[in-house]
Amino acid sequence: MTQPLLQLNHLSRHFGGIAALHDISARVYPGELMGLIGPNGAGKTTLFNLITGFSAPSAGTIQFRDQLINGLAAEQIAQRGVARTFQNLRVFPNMSVFDNVSVGAIGRSAYGLCDALWGRAAKRDRISAATWRALEAVGLDQDAHAMAANLSYGKRKAMEIARALALEPALLILDEPAAGLNDSETAELAALLRRLNADGLTILLVEHDLNLVMGICSRILVLALGTLIADGSPTQVSNDPRVLESYLGVESAA
Repeated sequence: MTQPLLQLNHLSRHFGGIAALHDISARVYPGELMGLIGPNGAGKTTLFNLITGFSAPSAGTIQFRDQLINGLAAEQIAQRGVARTFQNLRVFPNMSVFDNVSVGAIGRSAYGLCDALWGRAAKRDRISAATWRALEAVGLDQDAHAMAANLSYGKRKAMEIARALALEPALLILDEPAAGLNDSETAELAALLRRLNADGLTILLVEHDLNLVMGICSRILVLALGTLIADGSPTQVSNDPRVLESYLGVESAA
């Protein structure tokens, strides 16, 4: 069996007396395009925040490439190869598309004394190259010098993904990438994610659009009330009585 890229071991997260997540264990393997679904309040974004260092687990551990990462700062986890987008767009509207995306490339590598003394030009070239690769990957290279404020909503979404790709991650975590997209934009998103995955990128996405998740993901995790209730293929998950009852609101036959 291939070693997991990401391992979640008995993760829990409490806010006061409320358990947002309880005893979550899961594995993400290299090359997977994996979905995470569940009703509102299930704990999906909380789980993403734990993985990416925006919040710390109350119990349990997180391993990425066989190294513990819980307790590390978000920027340290990003530098190790975990990139994410957010449900709400984080755009610098008065900056160019290129500059917005280059923020991700800048965050990929630490800036130290050696860079200040003699490596600045080399680092600038690496950042520029990573930014162009990310723009080309999402089809925004022709919009590189446009102001971000002038992009359509769909292109702003693509720019967010490009910024994450500029980190050159091993694992890309997407939080509601299809939210607010029309049907044609969602189809373009699905094609982009399939293409990135086919190129070897491991992807984990939270998404409410079940048609998108079922259509592109090989494996799906299902959360309900902070508990992992299913882990399987789209067919297995869609026929799981616990999912039908807890997520879709269909009472299972007794």
